[in-house]
Amino acid sequence: MTKLGFQLYSARNFPPLADTLAALGKAGYAEVEGYGALYATFDESQLKAMKADLDANGLTMPTGHFGLDLLEKEPEQALLIAKTLGLEAIYCPHLVADLRPTDAAGWRAFGKRLSEAGKRYQDAGYTFGWHNHDFEFKTLEDGTTAQEQILEGGPDLAWEADIAWVIRGGADPMAWIDRYGDRITAVHVKDIAPAGENADEDGWADVGHGTVDWKGLMAALRSKTQTKHYVVEHDNPNDLERLISRSIAAFKTY
Repeated sequence: MTKLGFQLYSARNFPPLADTLAALGKAGYAEVEGYGALYATFDESQLKAMKADLDANGLTMPTGHFGLDLLEKEPEQALLIAKTLGLEAIYCPHLVADLRPTDAAGWRAFGKRLSEAGKRYQDAGYTFGWHNHDFEFKTLEDGTTAQEQILEGGPDLAWEADIAWVIRGGADPMAWIDRYGDRITAVHVKDIAPAGENADEDGWADVGHGTVDWKGLMAALRSKTQTKHYVVEHDNPNDLERLISRSIAAFKTY
């Protein structure tokens, strides 16, 4: 079976972290993915303690999200986090709305900026790339999308494809897999509830309990991309234990 990871952001409202790691290890997950608020301010001793907790539960953290400020302004801290926790890949996860470009040239310049920020991490041996949301798939005035421009502006950027956000952005994930499969190195495995359902969970669903064709997508991702890490995510679950158990059970069937 393909190893399955879990984005720890999904558990941010269910402390303590130690309990989440224990539940993930017991359920059969092999990996977790970190995020900025989890470790951005940790010193080496705190990071080593986190690594020990991962080890104790049979988990690794091969991928992590790092905010642009941390990547550009505190590279020593970012590298300390990555080295201590044993990361293989670093992904910049988001750009807040008031900083987003409004045209193709602006997004292409942003891709170049990301690429330049990533060079020091690539030189240190890490995969470096961008993680999408939905806004990157809205059509720009010239007919292109921000996602196209980011990948063009940063031709050496990897892509952690959040498939459900691609869909919410109005795009066809299969078409993007066909076009950019050689750039996809990690994937967020998340699901979208049927229209009108799970409003208290922002319309998301446990993997296998929504509308996303994960069986078909997994076949395409395995055959057409370089994906090394599949990471379960749910942006606002109301039951963490349910999310953990149902998602891995469904994933095993793909």
